[in-house]
Amino acid sequence: MSEAPDDDARESARLEAFSDGVFAIAITLLVLELKVPPFDAALGPALLERWPSYVAFVLSFAMIGIMWLNHHRLFAYIRRVDHMLVVINGLLLLGVTFLPFPTAVVAEHFGHAGERGATLFYAATLVFIALGFNALLLYPMGGGRAKTLLEVPPDHPAWRAIARQYRPGVPLYLALFLLALVWPRVSQIGLILFALFFALPPRKASVMR
Repeated sequence: MSEAPDDDARESARLEAFSDGVFAIAITLLVLELKVPPFDAALGPALLERWPSYVAFVLSFAMIGIMWLNHHRLFAYIRRVDHMLVVINGLLLLGVTFLPFPTAVVAEHFGHAGERGATLFYAATLVFIALGFNALLLYPMGGGRAKTLLEVPPDHPAWRAIARQYRPGVPLYLALFLLALVWPRVSQIGLILFALFFALPPRKASVMR
């Protein structure tokens, strides 16, 4: 029984290591959507006409990288995990691994009649991922679990800085989803800019290990 705390800590490290592997696979899968032009096509023009796929690849590469960064920030302060936290983390990874598919859909339909639907699909995926991140943040704080699961108390400046940065996540992603119904291109730009916001370190705290 005396080894249980150390076992729990190892489980947290294992979960983070597993998650790192999933992020790496998801970011690698993005390149599979970059198709090689057929041998009988004019190579230069054929490569240039696929520019939406290149843009989608770069943007989603950056987004998954930012998601990994934020996942790392959270687990810098999660010292132990329980069954529900593992489930929440799994749901988050479900959204991350699914992201290459809506990325390909946006690239395929960019500039065509299906662009609005593709943007809605992409934005909905980001809403799901944002919900996962917020659940991963909020669950350890509730029901007296902070003393067991967190390295620091919930009112610690670093943890509060992360919570403050996450607060607008779901509402803004939902707003950008609705915006895609009217102005899909504006929604796409908003999704990009908002993702970059999460690449910034939370103010008044250094949360990297």
